[in-house]
Amino acid sequence: MTQGVRERPGAAASGLQDLWERLSGVERRVRRAVAARRAVDPDPDDPYRGQYLTPEAAERILGSPSAFHPAPPDGEEPGPLAPDGRLGRLALDFGLLPLDVELLLVAMVPDVDARFERLYGYLNDDLTRRRPTVGLALDLCGLPVAGPGRFRLSPSAPLVTGGLLEIEDPGLPLLSRVLRVPDRVTAHLLGDDEIAGGLRGVVRVGRGEAEADTGQTARVAGALGTGSGLVYLLDKGGDPARLAVDALLAAGRRPLVVDPAALVADPAPVRLAHTLVTEARLSGGGLVLGPVEALEPQLPQRSRLLRDLCRAAAGVPLVVHGVKGWDPLWTTDSPVLFDVAPPPPTRRVSQWARALADAAGAARGGAAPLPGELADAVAAYRLDADQIRKAAAVATRTAALERRPVGAADLRAAVRAQNSAGLERLARRVEPAVGWDDLVLPPATRRQLGELALRARHREQVLGRWRMRPGGGRGRGVIALFAGESGTGKTMSAEVVAAELGMELYVVDLSTVVDKYIGETEKNLERIFVEAAEVNGVLLFDEADAVFGKRSQVKDAHDRHANVESAYLLQRMESFDGIAVLTTNLRANLDEAFTRRLDVVAEFPMPDEAQRLALWDRCLGAEMPRDADLDLSFCARRFELAGGSIRACAVTAAYLAAETGRPLGMEQVVSAVLQEYRKLGRLVLESEFGPWLDDGRGGGGGPRP
Repeated sequence: MTQGVRERPGAAASGLQDLWERLSGVERRVRRAVAARRAVDPDPDDPYRGQYLTPEAAERILGSPSAFHPAPPDGEEPGPLAPDGRLGRLALDFGLLPLDVELLLVAMVPDVDARFERLYGYLNDDLTRRRPTVGLALDLCGLPVAGPGRFRLSPSAPLVTGGLLEIEDPGLPLLSRVLRVPDRVTAHLLGDDEIAGGLRGVVRVGRGEAEADTGQTARVAGALGTGSGLVYLLDKGGDPARLAVDALLAAGRRPLVVDPAALVADPAPVRLAHTLVTEARLSGGGLVLGPVEALEPQLPQRSRLLRDLCRAAAGVPLVVHGVKGWDPLWTTDSPVLFDVAPPPPTRRVSQWARALADAAGAARGGAAPLPGELADAVAAYRLDADQIRKAAAVATRTAALERRPVGAADLRAAVRAQNSAGLERLARRVEPAVGWDDLVLPPATRRQLGELALRARHREQVLGRWRMRPGGGRGRGVIALFAGESGTGKTMSAEVVAAELGMELYVVDLSTVVDKYIGETEKNLERIFVEAAEVNGVLLFDEADAVFGKRSQVKDAHDRHANVESAYLLQRMESFDGIAVLTTNLRANLDEAFTRRLDVVAEFPMPDEAQRLALWDRCLGAEMPRDADLDLSFCARRFELAGGSIRACAVTAAYLAAETGRPLGMEQVVSAVLQEYRKLGRLVLESEFGPWLDDGRGGGGGPRP
């Protein structure tokens, strides 16, 4: 049987034998019905009987070998159902009466023995109707067509509501409607445990976690066996899908994990939900559905789907999970609620080790401890078990292409591949291409950047396990402010921090955020915060004072609206679960209330002479040829420029040198500085440029005497 559902040795064989005997009983009843029909046939020699089966042809069919083994002996009907057989368990799980079982077998027998297609056509007096009608099924079960037995085929009867029997041709009178057993039900009774083909891509069988939280798993498993079996797991940074699978396995159930996006994408999601419940009942399983927010943005549709699913799943464990609280309007039943906190770092590292071992094809239990370098590389990531498995597979394949062990860079690239594309529609994605060596900053600023990376790496342990930020609905985010003049390296530093954490940088485009209509700016920001919490990335609000400005005294509606925006941001930053960096040229413009919510404040001063010299040398690089007269010390001493301006000067000078075809010299550098001064609106003073002023203007070939 499948994972989570077990049969005792020999139960499958005895259960199948019980099924054959009962189908043989159906054959005996069909034989008697054919004999009775032949006895009253007014014209057995009708030459037009080619349109239907003649009595002689029916007799020949009955004389052919039976599909049931052994062949049906004459005698009494089978006794009670075998409790350990599939048919017996199906009757128990679906609440079927003995009459329901007989009706099910009558409808199922053409799918097991092809002879019954023509025999049913003969008994229906219509060879095109090769399945039993309601009237024929009642007759074969020895029931009057006007008796109470017909109500066992009503829309509310267990056979129909459970999805075991379909009644076709609704436009015909009831007795003429055809009965059909779904292929999945027939396959299950014959011993097949594969998921129905119509559910491929919608549901998968979940795998258990070797190092689960046995305490919480036992509590959830116990709740699944009470009442309606409905449980809701509130995601607070943990892995509710993994917990749901572990709990179902602990309860002896087969975990069927449903993809909510595929469910709502189906043309008939309610009907598909009923099929899911039938699948769970057939295999003795339970359903895992989530995140519930992905079902439908509009509450009414989501409520109807959840309500229909819960109603159909009565008696079947159903675990729903999401990041928002349960809404009582979703269903008529109330679930048992559990909070799912993040796992401790040690368990997360062991998950990575096991996922890498599985991806490499190691034997079960052969997961080696994760090396320290790899453990540090994945410490800052927030991934569920399925994302870890996918990332480990990608990293393993990447390393296998080059025939080397998996490295930290492979893991970081694989994790970035798990990020959804939703945030890219709201922010510009930047894959970090710089490191600590590319920064030229004062020691104090570098220490503050290191503290930001440290907080991001260990926030689950400090804020999660140690609960250092309890109460008030506070999130587990890390918020930093980079303050300094333009060009001092704020944006580049955010990129370096993202590279240190192995994450991508998402730069928020304020033009897509700020909206002139009241309330729209808050909606845009909310979408950004929600998407950012779902990806392993660093969110950068460049020129943050545009949206994080000070609240002012209310004089008109515009002031009130501006204050509402600031108040919303103050609350939202408090509950943010991601990593965000705010940059500003004017720290005084930020509301003071934001300062309390900041974890790190890094000041970016203008570079001093030594730092400017390092910036000039680093921006010009090692590939471009330099003339002997190039005096970078002079540039660093005389030109008080920020790092961004020095980089712009270096690029301009490189273009000028490329045009002349000669190594880079002071003439090109001074010309580039003059252009930058004009852009900045600064005065050109001879005390700064000295003897190179005329050369920079193109007036000479060297310094003046």
